[in-house]
Amino acid sequence: MQPQQPHIAHEPAAPEQRLNRARTVLLPLVAGLVLGAAGTGVAWALSGGDAPSGGGPAADARAACQALDGFDPGRFTAKGSAGEIAYNRYAAAGVLSASAAAGDARYEPLAKAIRHSQDRHAITFEFDATVMKDLDHARALCEDA
Repeated sequence: MQPQQPHIAHEPAAPEQRLNRARTVLLPLVAGLVLGAAGTGVAWALSGGDAPSGGGPAADARAACQALDGFDPGRFTAKGSAGEIAYNRYAAAGVLSASAAAGDARYEPLAKAIRHSQDRHAITFEFDATVMKDLDHARALCEDA
């Protein structure tokens, strides 16, 4: 028969251990808040930096057109910030146009043209003639607005 191990009472965590646990919880929280604020700043910058005067669907459509205006398909696969900018502007144009169309059916053709270009691009992984046709149509809609 083996001798029993003595019962050792667990002592409360030392102040250093409590501090490490607090850091483990707080650091991801702070990082999430910082990244969220950065995302809001990027969206604000893409919309021209000013608060939309009227807000709503018209402002979303204008912001979608601004993002599309700054989008260069030739840079979509570029390395570094040029590729990130192109990718994010293309995505922003799609999301903002969808928001505009949800608020006002007048913007559905814009949202549809951008969505078709994005859907086709997701299939082909290139900006072929069909993708460019939809992009050109979306840009023409922006010019008419």
